[in-house]
Amino acid sequence: MVAELISVGTELLLGNIVNTNACFLSRKCAELGYTLYHESTVGDNEARLCEAINTALTRADVIILTGGLGPTSDDITKEAVAKVLNRQLVMDEESRRKIEEYFKFRYHNNPKHTVSENNWKQALKIEGCIVVNNNNGTAPGYIVEHNSRIIILLPGPPSEMVPMFEESIMPYLQKKQNKVIHSAMVKICGIGESRAETDIMDLIEGQTNPTIAPYAKSGEVHFSITASADNEEEAKKLITPVVDELVKRFGNNIYAIGEEESLESVLVKLLKQYRLTLATAESCTGGLLAGRLVNVSGVSEVFGEGFITYSNEAKIKYLNVKEETLKQYGAVSSQTASEMVAGAAKAASVNAALAITGIAGPDGGTEQKPVGLVYIAGYLNGSVTVNEYHLKGNRQNIRELSVIYAMDLLRRMILAQYE
Repeated sequence: MVAELISVGTELLLGNIVNTNACFLSRKCAELGYTLYHESTVGDNEARLCEAINTALTRADVIILTGGLGPTSDDITKEAVAKVLNRQLVMDEESRRKIEEYFKFRYHNNPKHTVSENNWKQALKIEGCIVVNNNNGTAPGYIVEHNSRIIILLPGPPSEMVPMFEESIMPYLQKKQNKVIHSAMVKICGIGESRAETDIMDLIEGQTNPTIAPYAKSGEVHFSITASADNEEEAKKLITPVVDELVKRFGNNIYAIGEEESLESVLVKLLKQYRLTLATAESCTGGLLAGRLVNVSGVSEVFGEGFITYSNEAKIKYLNVKEETLKQYGAVSSQTASEMVAGAAKAASVNAALAITGIAGPDGGTEQKPVGLVYIAGYLNGSVTVNEYHLKGNRQNIRELSVIYAMDLLRRMILAQYE
């Protein structure tokens, strides 16, 4: 079946809000086995929205709209769908009751507060639709079955849309499929997208079921393998040999097999597995590495200390970097990175450490040391490895890539020493 996404809201067109909903729904449609050919964004204009809906009805089986279900006059999604389908908007008493209860709970300390008249707009439903409960807000969602088409209306805030989709819409759409769709994710670090795709081009060109789709992430490449079968067990059997082949080809470049695993969670697991403790020393990344690591639950078992040593004085004071090293080679050098990582390990009394020093830009670069030059050092049980990187992009991108490559460096060092 073919799905189409329509995101509603002038704020999306102006760039005031990043459209994370489309990203989430695209991924979920793929997981459900729905083919997605078109996505569009429409401002708060009824005529243009009606045009987009009419166009989608000519080419998609399922149309998912997000946004425009609020109480104000510029929230027009429900009205536009009703107009296109030539249906009336009628009061849904259950939605009205829930809105009333919501405001009573919210303003229980202010008995003078009453529900604004425009809030009752959210209790109107499209005639003949299925109302989807919103456990995180006041705007219900709707499923409208029209001839052979399905139109789904979801609220715009991701905090409302995501749980509504996962709790109610996903089970509904699963029942509309006559096949089971199952996916696996293989995550790679250290190889670019073009190289990764080239290495499996024979698999991509010969694919039928399952299919392989590469996705480029910052510093990473993810392969999604999706199979269709009569049941989940059969789908998994189709996927297994493809995953095995990817493992054979990419080896330790693969850091995880599974959607939920992140590079930082994998690194923390390795540290725990081999009873290692970690310290970080950061210059240009300014704590970004430590921040990624502490996002992992349970990291306190292995993460000892994090040093942010932006200035030369801080490198000398906290990490025991030699003043002569800084004068002779500069703060951005393999020699300084080496002393930073060894100093962090000694200062924190740990057996594993990471250090990053570089020029993130946009200023500060020279011909000899351009913006994007980064040195990353790893320390493990007395052994130090320093890698030099020449990274592209803006300041934030260079800092984020540095963090990814640092975690990957220590991951590879642990695998090489222990496995």
